[in-house]
Amino acid sequence: MSSPVPSSPTSENLPDGAIPAATLVIMRPSDDGGPDEILMVKRSTNMAFAAGAVVFPGGRVDPDDYLVARQHAPDLAEADGAARVAALRETLEETGLAVGWPGLADRDVPDVRRALLAGTLLSDMLAARGDRIALDSLVPFARWCPNFKEARTFDTRFYAVSAPPHSHELTVEEAEHSHIFWATATNTLAMADSGEVSVIFPTRRNLEKLAQAPDFARFSDHARQFPVDLVTPWIEDRDGQAFLCIPGHLGYPVTSESFERVRRG
Repeated sequence: MSSPVPSSPTSENLPDGAIPAATLVIMRPSDDGGPDEILMVKRSTNMAFAAGAVVFPGGRVDPDDYLVARQHAPDLAEADGAARVAALRETLEETGLAVGWPGLADRDVPDVRRALLAGTLLSDMLAARGDRIALDSLVPFARWCPNFKEARTFDTRFYAVSAPPHSHELTVEEAEHSHIFWATATNTLAMADSGEVSVIFPTRRNLEKLAQAPDFARFSDHARQFPVDLVTPWIEDRDGQAFLCIPGHLGYPVTSESFERVRRG
């Protein structure tokens, strides 16, 4: 059985070769007045990382994301700013939802999305349009870097945001994803428990965290009560059974799971 490194918590240091990434939790009011729904995407089964798993939109931080962050949010720390840009850019590329881009009209979204997917730099596009993006609309609430030997290592920053109004249908970028849907955190967890969908360990823990608050405003308040420390899960032996564990001071209601049950990615 492969096991993650480390075997004890070392939250201060990134594993060697960790790839900067970002993910975005987009929350909208539900039609029935219940808890907010969250935008989820299902990764294609041919992907190298988290194949077939349901995840939040997001992806790697590109070099151009640092430039956009310096131009649009120079007061943010470099890595944080670039991750916020990556979260917005990847969400637009993957789902067609333009978050934090108030100057982008619904009718222009398909053309902008196609241009980004074709390789046009976001910095060039923003400059040509004279647009600004709003990186301060994102609420940081987690940073994870699982270090499993059999998987790529991503240093992923998690952000939450209220869904912007839009009138066009959201669709997946088919090279990476096969399905897109809105569901509450609780319902997505129930689908995972029933086997209807598959979720990897970080997604499950963060869905559990999200399920503690009924809407974006109250989740934002909840998130601000806890530090955004680096989470690198470790293994503990408990009476001969291996458990994958995370720190207990970051607001997660569940901080360990039997290693045999964990989907790692």
